[in-house]
Amino acid sequence: MKRLLQQLEGDKAIWGVVALLALFSFLPVYSASSNLVYVVGSGTTFGHLLKHALLLLLGFGIIYVVHKIPTHFFKGLSIIAIPVVLVLLIYTLAQGTTIEGANASRWIRIPLVGVTFQTSNLAAVVLMIYTARYLSKIKDRQIRFTESIWPLWVPVFAVIALILPANFSTAAMLFCMVLMLCFLGGYPLKYLMGIVASGVVCLALFVLTAKALPGVFPNRVDTWISRVESFWDGADTEGDYQIEKAKIAIASGGLVGNGAGKSVMKHFLPQSSSDFIYAIIIEEYGLVGGLSLMFFYLLLLFRIVVVANAHPSIFGKLLVIGVGLPIVFQALINMAVAVELFPVTGQTLPLISSGGTSIWMTCLAIGVILSASRKQQEAETEVTDTNEEHPLEILSGQL
Repeated sequence: MKRLLQQLEGDKAIWGVVALLALFSFLPVYSASSNLVYVVGSGTTFGHLLKHALLLLLGFGIIYVVHKIPTHFFKGLSIIAIPVVLVLLIYTLAQGTTIEGANASRWIRIPLVGVTFQTSNLAAVVLMIYTARYLSKIKDRQIRFTESIWPLWVPVFAVIALILPANFSTAAMLFCMVLMLCFLGGYPLKYLMGIVASGVVCLALFVLTAKALPGVFPNRVDTWISRVESFWDGADTEGDYQIEKAKIAIASGGLVGNGAGKSVMKHFLPQSSSDFIYAIIIEEYGLVGGLSLMFFYLLLLFRIVVVANAHPSIFGKLLVIGVGLPIVFQALINMAVAVELFPVTGQTLPLISSGGTSIWMTCLAIGVILSASRKQQEAETEVTDTNEEHPLEILSGQL
């Protein structure tokens, strides 16, 4: 065991937080899986638990392999991965399958093994790494918008445009994360405002096109609109049904909860083991359990900022923030949806919810962060920092 622990390099606090979240996930996943067994009629509770264990085991294998890769290697890998991701997204949009009745074609089935894979999650990690690479490349130059259109914004808008028809929430979150990373990387704010305006215009054109040609993207735009309307005026929709059941679960949890495995609403709440697992956690472990889980995600955020601040290169700083912040942001969105602070989005709780792609891509991002946190990587940076003060350095210094 001691020899095994010596092989785990990088920030020990991040290793600890990730391991604790993964271990805790077995309790709510095992409990909520009874909904899939007795209501949906899918498999057995032990089978779902074993599947979750195998997914986590493979996820930690991904962390181990990726965290051994020198940080600067991700620059070249992102350039190679961007066209691969674009091809996968196009294929998914054209040939993707639906899972558990979902209207959107978000998954592709891997031949031979028969495993489904959600390509948008991989695209999000690759795009953040690619954006960090570009920003570090231009850090010593005066940025002109026209020069950044082709190498930066064309890939960004291409990836987001291919994700948008099937998964609006992921596309919107990814767009916000890219803008955040560009701001922290010193990209001029006036240009970012123009990009935001362009994004709004493109979204409006897409919605109008989908409304005019409903056969092209069936039900998707209507679903987005109904979820937003349900959030604002309480309309009676499927999303409203899920929120109501989630609020009942949270209210019945009280301060310390009803106990592990004693959730009642898991039998009535759709997606109780994935999108709304946080409501089940509060029902079983109460407000104490819910706040404790939030604390560990915020602790992960703190360590991510510490690792970013300690890295000697701008690329390393932006890389860690770029792949790390979306993990915590997604967790907070999932929690906000469960307590009706945000419309239903379909975002899972990282490292807790069941689902292979979400777990694997979160582990991929964690592996990248741990790669940057390794002590020996400090001597392998390609470019030393300049005296120029970046917004990221200001943010890190304040924290």
